[in-house]
Amino acid sequence: MFDYFIGILQSVLTFFYNLTETAGVANYGLAIILMTVVIKMALYPLTAKQVKSMKGLQIVQPKMKELQEKYKGNPEKLQKEMAILYKEMGVNPLAGCLPLVVQMPILIGIFYAIRDFHYEHTPVFLWMTDLAMPDPIYLLPVLSAATTWYQQKQTTTEMTQQNRMMMIFMPLFIGWISTTFPAGLVLYWVMSNIIQIAQQWWMYRGPAEIKGEAN
Repeated sequence: MFDYFIGILQSVLTFFYNLTETAGVANYGLAIILMTVVIKMALYPLTAKQVKSMKGLQIVQPKMKELQEKYKGNPEKLQKEMAILYKEMGVNPLAGCLPLVVQMPILIGIFYAIRDFHYEHTPVFLWMTDLAMPDPIYLLPVLSAATTWYQQKQTTTEMTQQNRMMMIFMPLFIGWISTTFPAGLVLYWVMSNIIQIAQQWWMYRGPAEIKGEAN
């Protein structure tokens, strides 16, 4: 079943390549960019729901800290008070997780679809002569690390020690593994991050409402 899903994604990539060919600029790099844009636009409602949930949690965070300090010796009472707070403010702490769960199979499918795609007679894309091979000058891995870091920074409101470690470790890990991945796959990751950053900026640009914003 999953192989069938991967085959569909590869057919979509072929469609966009044929589209660039019709436009007279046949290139798998451009096809990957177009496919990324379409996929991110299709997943926008899930992204919006996730961001709204995160904004709602940011709003109630000061009150959450007050409750944690007040009932730090009574975890059972703290749990009840937190549940009341979430209900009063219309915040669902699990609402941000569902979009991630839904998107995960899609992201895994895209990973294999682009990684295992046969780029026969691949036209040169920028400085890359073969998108099935790693980026020869490592610019895409650097961009993958940089965009991953910035995307994390956008959504990190409290700079705890754990958050600091994640903001260092995750981008470095992504950048490192990107040096071994096909350039086409890393191109998808970079473009996906850039679009995600733009979407998050758009959704975070205004003040959030408290009641109902994270529903």
